[in-house]
Amino acid sequence: MRLFIALGISREAIDELKKAQAKLVYSKLTLVKEFHLTLKFLGEVEENAVEGIKEKLSKVKFEGFDACTNGLGVFPSIESIRVIWAGLEPKDKIEVLQNKIEDSLKGVFAKDDKFHAHITIARVKFIENKKQFKDSLNNIKLKKIKFRVDSFKLIKSTLLPVGPVYEVLEEYKARH
Repeated sequence: MRLFIALGISREAIDELKKAQAKLVYSKLTLVKEFHLTLKFLGEVEENAVEGIKEKLSKVKFEGFDACTNGLGVFPSIESIRVIWAGLEPKDKIEVLQNKIEDSLKGVFAKDDKFHAHITIARVKFIENKKQFKDSLNNIKLKKIKFRVDSFKLIKSTLLPVGPVYEVLEEYKARH
């Protein structure tokens, strides 16, 4: 089964990301339907390994914190856009949590050295007019929406023709 570890975001933040999606023009896109911040992509995992992963993740201790949406960006570059994303702050607290998750899975999964706190909002298939697309992207102002991060989730992703379907296998709460 295909697994990843992620943070959920608030309804208000989701609504703001959907507004940004609605403003994306001059391109063929696949819009994300379910928003989250991937802390670690595990990939294909044998079913008999899931309980061990859950056990390791249950040992991750972290304090809840406030996060905030923060602007739009693209991967890999503005000249060759494949993904449009929304940033999240505070990067340091998100990275601390991500590192704790990495440490808990050390020796089981390879470390992700290229982690970047973001929420994918669209995958780009084709841009019809690059200049107009870049201009329209620069004109989208993402409102800063603050929300509480007090858990992370182990999620199963099933890829279907209509897009991925997510199932939360376990949720891990912050410790106060």
